[in-house]
Amino acid sequence: MNDSTAVARNAPGARAAAAQSEAAPRAETALIPPVDVIEDATGITLRADLPGVPKDKLTLQVESDTLTIEGEVGIPTPEGIEPTYAEVSVPRFRRVFTLSKELDPGKVSAELKHGVLTLRIPKAEHAQPRRIDVRVD
Repeated sequence: MNDSTAVARNAPGARAAAAQSEAAPRAETALIPPVDVIEDATGITLRADLPGVPKDKLTLQVESDTLTIEGEVGIPTPEGIEPTYAEVSVPRFRRVFTLSKELDPGKVSAELKHGVLTLRIPKAEHAQPRRIDVRVD
């Protein structure tokens, strides 16, 4: 965790709206993980720092053109002991991205290693560069 890690809080009215719609995102406080996005000719690679998030507490969802990353941190403390000081008081990460129409969300691959989530999202076939052969008559 570093000082640039942000905390997102939903607006007070968001709780009521989320309760009314199952499709609405959770109305809870969450850390916004820092992310690097690298684009090349065939797609994008997204790396998100999610320290302490185990695979079974990580949720990745693509719906329409929206990518949602959510994870819960399990910080174990021995029974009967409370921390005197804790920098991580919010046990959730959440980040939402709007995907370009050039990307193929059906072919997303993901890997979680050492607290870093790496997503590879290839470009759709119509958006990838292709070589055009020239005929000679």
